[in-house]
Amino acid sequence: MSSTLVTGIGELTTNDPELGRLTDAALVFGERVEWVGPASAAPAADVRVDVAGRAVLPGWVDSHTHLVFAGDRTAEFEARVAGAPYAAGGIAVTVGATRAASDDDLAATLRRHVAEAVAQGTTTVETKTGYGLTVADEERSARIAAGHVDEVTFLGAHLVPPGADADEYVSLVVGEMLDAVAPHVRWADVFCERGAFDADQSRAVLTAARARGLGLRVHGNQLGEGPGVRLAVELGAASVDHCTHLSAADVDALAGSDTVATLLPACDLSTRQPLPPARRLLDAGATVALASNCNPGSSYTTSLAYCVATAVLQMRLTVEEAVTAATLNGARALRRADVGHLSPGARADVHVLDAPSTTHLAYRPGVPLTHAVWRAGVRRR
Repeated sequence: MSSTLVTGIGELTTNDPELGRLTDAALVFGERVEWVGPASAAPAADVRVDVAGRAVLPGWVDSHTHLVFAGDRTAEFEARVAGAPYAAGGIAVTVGATRAASDDDLAATLRRHVAEAVAQGTTTVETKTGYGLTVADEERSARIAAGHVDEVTFLGAHLVPPGADADEYVSLVVGEMLDAVAPHVRWADVFCERGAFDADQSRAVLTAARARGLGLRVHGNQLGEGPGVRLAVELGAASVDHCTHLSAADVDALAGSDTVATLLPACDLSTRQPLPPARRLLDAGATVALASNCNPGSSYTTSLAYCVATAVLQMRLTVEEAVTAATLNGARALRRADVGHLSPGARADVHVLDAPSTTHLAYRPGVPLTHAVWRAGVRRR
């Protein structure tokens, strides 16, 4: 493919420990980044783009979404903002709508949300199954997702279907359902939470998935302190997501492991939960990622810029920490070394802001600042 030279960069966030953050910089890439350095030393390329002093950073890495779904849960949201508590059982509403939808409808909804995310600077997307909860519906969710996103996670253990016995359902998840989805997914996840799956059931799901060669992820500690974080660390999960309610032991466990604490602040705001203790996690030495958790029930947003602004303004992260959490650490939560940074050899996922620095992401919250996006060297906006 042809090479592109982006010059006139006012501030370049590389997330590379040696390159750091550069000013008056340039970037050359094809499908991958080829050169990074001062604008005055930039080599020639096939195409030249002058961004006129704008800031450039890696594309957002959204490591937690639920985009294979149908239906609408506006009524649930309205009830929640009127005072009704959030509970895991609302997932069943989306399950019914998803089962009734055609493959084409599910794929169209997925494509629409991915395009919406890309237009806001997201260049790597993970998404989960979990709104089918039958063998056939989980398999088709995984198959559809695999055709449209970078990373697919099996979340058959999202909720026990209404009327089903929990232990019998877990047996289905770790047996026939896992067999059906395994060819389409890289990861397995479990909602280890009251109202969903307890510690023993979660362990059974995760150990079965690991035996099939899948990487592990965990939904944990969203509605209260519980076993999710400790189970994720014990089993070497790549990430444990939510982490809203953490004990001191949970924080220490994350800080002493390579399990990423993926925080989902848009979800906590939507469900009127406390925001996760991001500052405490970072100060303890844990790796923190930010993700959108885009889903129709508890976090219906594709905007990682919104999550970054929230992390800075309400969770006491610096802008640099929040941007790192939504790029490099999102990649770490997916065990990806090729995205989330702009080092030579990285996939050329380039996000240009209509602003002179990343500080404007929090300084001008809610303002659409994405000016241009390349994914793997192809301009997407």
